[in-house]
Amino acid sequence: MTSPLTPETLVYGLRPAADPQVSPDGTRLAYTVSTTEREPGKTLSQVWLANIDGTGARELTTAPGRNRSARWSPDGRTLAFLSDRSGDDALYLLPMDGGEARKLFAFHTAMADVAWSPDGRRLVFTAEIDPAHPAGRPDGKATYVRVTSRLDYKQDNRGYLGDTRRQVFVASAETGEHRQVTDDAVDHNFPQWSPDGSWLAMQVPNRNGMCSQLRLLRLSDGEAVDIGPEMGVVATWAWAPDGARIVFAGDTEQTWQTDIFLLDVAGREVRRLTDDLQCLPAAGFPTIEPPSQPVWLDDAHVLFHAVRAGASGLWVVDLNTGEYEQIEGSQSLRSGLSTDDAKRFFAQGFSSLDGTGEIHVFDRSDGSSKVVTRQSAPVFAETPVAGWERFDVRRDGFTIEAWLLKPADFDASKRYPVVLDVHGGPNGYYGFGFNAIQQVLATNDVITVFSNPRGSSSYGRHFTRQVASDWGGEDYHDLMAVVDAVATRPYVDEQRMGIYGYSYGGYMTAWTIAQNDRFKAAVCGAPCFDLESMFGTSDISHTFGVLQWGGAPHEQREWYATHSPSQFAHNTKTPTLIIHGEADDRCPIGQGEQMFVTLKRAGV
Repeated sequence: MTSPLTPETLVYGLRPAADPQVSPDGTRLAYTVSTTEREPGKTLSQVWLANIDGTGARELTTAPGRNRSARWSPDGRTLAFLSDRSGDDALYLLPMDGGEARKLFAFHTAMADVAWSPDGRRLVFTAEIDPAHPAGRPDGKATYVRVTSRLDYKQDNRGYLGDTRRQVFVASAETGEHRQVTDDAVDHNFPQWSPDGSWLAMQVPNRNGMCSQLRLLRLSDGEAVDIGPEMGVVATWAWAPDGARIVFAGDTEQTWQTDIFLLDVAGREVRRLTDDLQCLPAAGFPTIEPPSQPVWLDDAHVLFHAVRAGASGLWVVDLNTGEYEQIEGSQSLRSGLSTDDAKRFFAQGFSSLDGTGEIHVFDRSDGSSKVVTRQSAPVFAETPVAGWERFDVRRDGFTIEAWLLKPADFDASKRYPVVLDVHGGPNGYYGFGFNAIQQVLATNDVITVFSNPRGSSSYGRHFTRQVASDWGGEDYHDLMAVVDAVATRPYVDEQRMGIYGYSYGGYMTAWTIAQNDRFKAAVCGAPCFDLESMFGTSDISHTFGVLQWGGAPHEQREWYATHSPSQFAHNTKTPTLIIHGEADDRCPIGQGEQMFVTLKRAGV
């Protein structure tokens, strides 16, 4: 009998690799390896170096703290990285021909988005700046009184912002002298240098990150030009080698499905290349992971990373015709995208249903792909991951893709309990990526089922938009159809079924147990329980909510009432565990508290 996975094994045992960067000559990889220590309970990281095929891996940094964001200089002779080893965040330069890392400068707040200028003489980075205290508060403490006049005064994963925003700085690679080049009251994400080093292109989000534009900033005089509609989206982008054009994945409105566009920089004219792209370009998420920026292969072809039906792949779009094709793919979910000067090797972070925290390299010269690290192998050799299968459910003219995880030592003659895991979003997706909660459940003899009901992304715009103004409608019926399909299997104990979800998954969990009693237990994480009270307390309800729910509460009073679990939860009989974080600004803790009180009053 195999040993089941435990949360402790996954948190403290795994040493995931991430953020791979290919050297300009295509011979080496720099990446970070993270560890979580029981004491003091912090995640630490070091920069590693390996040959492009993964051999010869060695640790480049050993100082305590978070050593991260390694970036090659254009000539490949120096590696820049960030580290908080000395307390404050600092930018270091490490000569690759030998010698110790040199601290270029320290900064009073965390830095991110480091990128070398094409000539190697400057570096750009971003940092969060409070305009009232641009050098940081003298006492280092937060104010006791908070005053705001803006809607986007807080953001999930960042907390209370006030007027603090992510600003752009440019530093000398020789002296470390740096200057702030943006100061307006918006975030500035992932700045990229133009080929001649005179401009920066960056994402400027608005409406608390639900919308964004592409901003072009001329460094000589600060001229800034915003590209795209204010209510649109810019997800990923890249300069053409001659600087005359920029290709970007974006949307003219918020449909949660991007297409490919081409910008003529001089004329500021944008041409749409695709319409309802049947894959989703990987945009990453600020403060969590970088986007997979596209790569120009030549004047007419651009390579980009996208997810189709829960699986990552590399695609190439023809800029003349708008036609696109997939040139590589695997049953995995990947992040980031780095390549060499010759555009031969493409490295990404890698996760699959069989492992996680690895580095994947695609060789365009022969079409081969390889996972070049073995970070998770030692752990999963002792505690194997769950077995899995994928299946389809057809309903109402739609195909709903679903997955099922089984214990590593699955015995078809036994009968197992089942848990349905509902993803968040609602425009998120599940797929071929490693999920710690699912793996712990499955390897502890609980069949775990997850799917992509209507509204999930990575299937094209039409499928994704099905959930708008229909929360708890056809998405709910899709999920129940998936459960019906699983319940008929001989090894499934239909009398021992549970349901779990977080955020929108928490909404759907709360909604489901108020509609039926087929589940014997529920775990409801950060539920969207009462949509009317969530409007105005969630960081995105005033933008995202209007589009998802058809308007503000006073405009759609009946809809809010008929689609909120709070109006039906008194019917619930299912034993329920509610999990909620006090600092959750997306689904505020009041939502979980309301659900708790309602269920307790109902005798649950």
